[in-house]
Amino acid sequence: VSMENKTNVTEFILRGLVQDKTVGKVCFSLFLVFYATIILGNLLIIITIKTSERLKSPMYFFLSCLSFVDISYSTVTAPKLIYDLLVEKKTISFVGCIAQVFAGHFFGCTEIFLLTVMAYDRCVAICKPLHYTSIVNKHVCACLVAASWVGGFVHSGVQALLALQLQFCGPNEIDHFFCDIHPLLKLACTDTYVIGVVVAANSGVISLICFVVLVVSYAVILVSLRTHSSEGRLKALCTCTSHITVVILFLGPCIFIYMRPSVTFSADKMVSVFYTIVTPMLNPLIYTLRNEEVKNAMRKLWSRRV
Repeated sequence: VSMENKTNVTEFILRGLVQDKTVGKVCFSLFLVFYATIILGNLLIIITIKTSERLKSPMYFFLSCLSFVDISYSTVTAPKLIYDLLVEKKTISFVGCIAQVFAGHFFGCTEIFLLTVMAYDRCVAICKPLHYTSIVNKHVCACLVAASWVGGFVHSGVQALLALQLQFCGPNEIDHFFCDIHPLLKLACTDTYVIGVVVAANSGVISLICFVVLVVSYAVILVSLRTHSSEGRLKALCTCTSHITVVILFLGPCIFIYMRPSVTFSADKMVSVFYTIVTPMLNPLIYTLRNEEVKNAMRKLWSRRV
């Protein structure tokens, strides 16, 4: 009832990713393959870690959690995007739009916190190897993951509440392929300056602070590696490089989108495709291609199934 009193809009029309039907069909096939790769690749990571006795360290526990979040995060936008590429009228209800804002920010922010936790784990493992098992034990791992989920929930709850405060009098066409806070601010028929500042502080600052924490963590790691042997240094750098690649691919676009006032650019849709679909698809490849332990565990899992 409160929603109906605040807005005359009951549904939104999404402009989608492309307007040309032929290009849309090509994109449909492409993104269908991308989404299938996300599901299968991340499920393979989770199953491999759960079934392998050699992948029981905290690093792999966090990696399995990250894979689960990647599946969930891409599922918020990818199925709707794929379906809309084949239909003429792309609509989403007002409630569905708010739910998509909440879910997208929930899983996205949880992933940012998980990436930060994984950097902390690597920092302790490399800088204090003798105390690693006592510092990052099972209880600590569970608390860190739980804190990531709670942090994501609080952040997304704020975003959804801000979206509910907006009034929409028409038009109701969103120039995007999913509902997000910036496109909604653009459609609102009230002054959105204060809400825009809160959104930038809530989303952009979280991304920026986590990015700074990650940079500091890896600076400490690089300093610590000077005392390691060449073999140990190479192994540590290989693991850290994979994580740094994922951080840049995910946090870079997030900072570009959210660390700014409530304005939209023509490039936003392509940047959004990158962090909602492309990065979750690349994560399993990045972590497996550079990790011999995971590759060996996958080979053993495959040989057992055969």
